[in-house]
Amino acid sequence: MTLLQRFAWRVAAVLFFIIALIGVPLPGLPTVPFLLLSAWCAGKGWPRLERWLLQHPQFGPPILRWRQHGIISRKAKYLASLMTSLSMCLLWLSSAPRLLAGIITLAVLLVLLWLWRRPEQPVVAEQAPPLSTTSKKVQQHD
Repeated sequence: MTLLQRFAWRVAAVLFFIIALIGVPLPGLPTVPFLLLSAWCAGKGWPRLERWLLQHPQFGPPILRWRQHGIISRKAKYLASLMTSLSMCLLWLSSAPRLLAGIITLAVLLVLLWLWRRPEQPVVAEQAPPLSTTSKKVQQHD
């Protein structure tokens, strides 16, 4: 990786992290998606920042849940649904062209559908049934 590529990944990681921090006090700006992007960019060009994000008591757990299981918490789903619904109401009340508002609304609905289909906790794999005690033993040949 060239120095310029590493610099670009670091700049992207910092920008996404700043946006995530801005999203903490602002109810309309999501935090976790920008944390995920920041950690991903940091993993490409700044492993030390990525480790810090993963080990952080507040930021680390949602990033790890996403990376390991693709989990999005129910609270995050409700908040995202509420905020996008409010945004769509404002969009339809604005002077935006109706076709554009319709296209954006359709895209948002598809994103919400995807969002609500994400797991909220790890999926437990089913265990294989125990081997029958009546199964025949396999003979070993020399």
